[in-house]
Amino acid sequence: MSVDFLRNQTGGVMGAVIVGWSHSPFGKFDNLDLEGLIASVSRNALTDAGVSAQEVGGVWLGNLNGGFESGIFNSSLVMQSDEGLRWKPATRVENACASGSAAIYSAAQAIESGAARIALAVGAEKMSAVPGHEATRILGNCSYVKEEATIDGGFAGIFGHVAQQYFDRYGNQSEALARIAAKNHRNGMSNPFAHMRRDLGFEFCNTVSDRNPLIAGPLRKTDCSLVSDGAAALVLASEDLISEFKKAVRFRGRAHVSDFLPMSKRDAIAFEGPSRAWKTSLQQAGIGVNDLSFAEVHDCFTIAELLSYEAMGLAARGEGAKAIESGLVEKEGRLPINVSGGLKSKGHPIGATGVSMHVVSSMQLCGEAGEMQLSKAELGGVFNMGGSAVTSYVSILERLK
Repeated sequence: MSVDFLRNQTGGVMGAVIVGWSHSPFGKFDNLDLEGLIASVSRNALTDAGVSAQEVGGVWLGNLNGGFESGIFNSSLVMQSDEGLRWKPATRVENACASGSAAIYSAAQAIESGAARIALAVGAEKMSAVPGHEATRILGNCSYVKEEATIDGGFAGIFGHVAQQYFDRYGNQSEALARIAAKNHRNGMSNPFAHMRRDLGFEFCNTVSDRNPLIAGPLRKTDCSLVSDGAAALVLASEDLISEFKKAVRFRGRAHVSDFLPMSKRDAIAFEGPSRAWKTSLQQAGIGVNDLSFAEVHDCFTIAELLSYEAMGLAARGEGAKAIESGLVEKEGRLPINVSGGLKSKGHPIGATGVSMHVVSSMQLCGEAGEMQLSKAELGGVFNMGGSAVTSYVSILERLK
């Protein structure tokens, strides 16, 4: 389906709009299993949208699993939320740390193709049931195992390698990474869903200590996102149905690109995939990056947020530190980044992350973000990434109603 076919007269992508949502707390929950997380947010999202289960035309679940849970056939667990979902087509979608966005885009494409009028997109992960070393192993399998499995520390090791490459080319950026970590933890204090609601401060984040040791390469503990349990859900509907809903957020632009899996076949610090996704989505939206009111970007490690500044076009290559040092991306800055606390403070339950980013952005646009709420929230950007910038999803969101 061509982009021209999907565009309406105001430049946005026609078809799917977000009309309801739900977000669980993120953290480590001994009393909640994957089934309970999925059922809870699915039920609450339908209620928020004012939609009955019988009206849903399809269900997409973003879930990595990979060994976090013994069960791997989880798509129909969404039906545990409401028996009215029985017989609805349900599909599990996996695209590493971008599995949640993959579920959303699949649901949107079903609406735009005419296969569904209303769709439910859910993202969920239960990560805390396995030991830390096992979580590291599972996440490491999202890399190009033939070459990258030998990198110590799993994905922390991979992004430690990326950070060291960046430092070798552009100089030590440890202070910039510490400023990003401190910003996101400070922002997370206002997010009731966040796994770690604690202002750690710049000095703590910038100092290697027993409580903040080096994890991989130049990355300290405060440079790494959390292993979390959690879930989020969105209800999407055809744009011609918005009169039936109390709120609606549309995709002004939407782009998904994928790159080579092996880092040996690309320049890992160029972030070419994220850059292409941002450029395409902004072009679809008919805007520039400076027209955004805020953005949620994929800070699985602080180096990823630094590289995102460059991929977005906020800074030239090698100069991403300027965006954080100038205050540009602070909550009070011209373009606040990760007002939710990002993956760094909010947590990173893999399958839930992309859905969470779209939920908190929709909350901002509709004035429902509580203590996180910005005074100006007209256009929001979302960047969700899988692997070491292997698959990249960028959404430009705008309130319709």
